[in-house]
Amino acid sequence: MDELKRIESKEAVVGVVGLGYVGLPLVLLAAEAGFPVVGLDIDPEKVKKLKAGESYIKHIPSDKIRRLGTRKFEVTTDFAAVGKCDAVLICVPTPLTHHMEPDMRFIEATARAMVPHLRKGQLIVLESTTYPGTTEEFLKPLLETSGLKAGTDFFLAFSPEREDPGNPTFHTRVIPKVVGGMDEHSLRFAVALYGSIVDAVVPVSSLKVAESCKLLENIYRCVNIAMVNELKMLFDRMGIDVWEVIRGASTKPFGFQPFYPGPGLGGHCIPIDPFYLSWKAKEYDMNLNFVELAGEVNVGMPYYVVDRLQAALNDRGKALKGTTVLILGAAYKKNIDDMRESPAFKVWEVLEARGASVCYHDPFVPKLPHTRKYELMAESQPLTRELLREVDAVVIVTDHDSVDYRFVVEHAPLVVDSRNAVKFASPKVVKA
Repeated sequence: MDELKRIESKEAVVGVVGLGYVGLPLVLLAAEAGFPVVGLDIDPEKVKKLKAGESYIKHIPSDKIRRLGTRKFEVTTDFAAVGKCDAVLICVPTPLTHHMEPDMRFIEATARAMVPHLRKGQLIVLESTTYPGTTEEFLKPLLETSGLKAGTDFFLAFSPEREDPGNPTFHTRVIPKVVGGMDEHSLRFAVALYGSIVDAVVPVSSLKVAESCKLLENIYRCVNIAMVNELKMLFDRMGIDVWEVIRGASTKPFGFQPFYPGPGLGGHCIPIDPFYLSWKAKEYDMNLNFVELAGEVNVGMPYYVVDRLQAALNDRGKALKGTTVLILGAAYKKNIDDMRESPAFKVWEVLEARGASVCYHDPFVPKLPHTRKYELMAESQPLTRELLREVDAVVIVTDHDSVDYRFVVEHAPLVVDSRNAVKFASPKVVKA
């Protein structure tokens, strides 16, 4: 196959659509491996920054972007560039609708924008996490409106993204890449491409198996986090420290893996992906009871955090209504700037609905971004002695290594800690 020869010689042009937390690392990997790369995004600000050698993702340094300028790299908002690509990797968002159903608008819009520029011999790979059947039942018919046929004129594959932003140990190159193809030739093409840019490729028998792998990974975490969140609420009532319980149980050298409670789920995967499979299961007359129950527990955690704050204020003779609350940590996990599905948004929303005024501090998020669900439009406040004394309470939603929690507890009147960030005893601290 000529396509395989072009991959082996690093002549194949790799296109990446969607230059966010998944797409941008793929651009860097493909370029570093020696491939000519085309980056496509509908956001002109991202394109402008990349052309200027600037990164807009905290854990990706700008010097990596600047080094792209020494390679065969093009970044654009013009989908006509698809025509020059031998392989196109689609890395666009797959959120949920307000009714908790798959929102396929971004995949559909991307496919329709690509159609006029598709040509024979190309490999199209979907990386966006979704329900089993999306690539073959949804994406393939859209691409075939070009007049080209999948498996005959172009190749089609699915390879789920496995990004963990800010993880210094497991970055894109070293994380094994699961790949499923529509047919044997599609699989060979995709395996050859990914095998040239990552350390390990795991071929599976079909598109649906590859799509299901990512869902299983995330459902496993979602269900176990829900279990420990529910246990946290029970143990609080029983006067038992759930964190000490987890530490003790973790000493068992087999049959146990620790999961940790928190104020709700964050990131693009765990809060969303399980509901994709739950929605698809209804087509087969099944309800995924574990998945749906886990979702209910995890969705309820921000309310539980606010309830704990409200109870703590009541114990001190104060009402939540009319208080000022500082949210500490806005990103969905520590030491990153990723706000996707952060529980901080819901905690903020519930606090305001109950009459509190809210501000926040996060050293990694200087300004809250506009999201599909929230328009909070606030800026991070400096974590000063004066601020801590002005607020009525601090709610720790995300812990950061750069924050001095002894300083916070010393000067704030009340601290509600949902992340076990405060690891010392203080009557000011309420665990949530």
